[in-house]
Amino acid sequence: MSSTTSGPSRRSVLQGVSTAALVGTSLAACGDGDTSDSGEQQGAGNGSGTPAAAGTALGAASGVPVGGGVIYAKANVVVTQPQSGSFKGFSTRCTHQGCAVTSVSDGFIVCPCHQSRFAVTDGAPTPDSQAKQPLATVPLASRGGNLFVG
Repeated sequence: MSSTTSGPSRRSVLQGVSTAALVGTSLAACGDGDTSDSGEQQGAGNGSGTPAAAGTALGAASGVPVGGGVIYAKANVVVTQPQSGSFKGFSTRCTHQGCAVTSVSDGFIVCPCHQSRFAVTDGAPTPDSQAKQPLATVPLASRGGNLFVG
């Protein structure tokens, strides 16, 4: 009597596992990561890339620089202050391929995936950006010197 085993070889299985790991890593690079160059990790996260629910506390209004902004990655919200006392809220989801924006620099919200840049004043992409649509707006509320998703 002889026994014959059928199925994939050990080499095939290892190659499949390696390929799956590589694809997963590549997809994660364009996902909605939970990082922030500003170090801000405030707010309640929802993991979906959708901005947090109304009433979610973001942080102190004084923490948002004039002419710049802060990314509240766990809440999927970017808050900018284009002019003193004027706050704007935007989704962290880039309109090009859905990556999460990760920094605010020189008056622009920046997506790391393809370097699309969005104006802190209105979330509009620059002409040289691969993104062609503005970031989605997120309503904000200010109470007691703190910012909330409105």
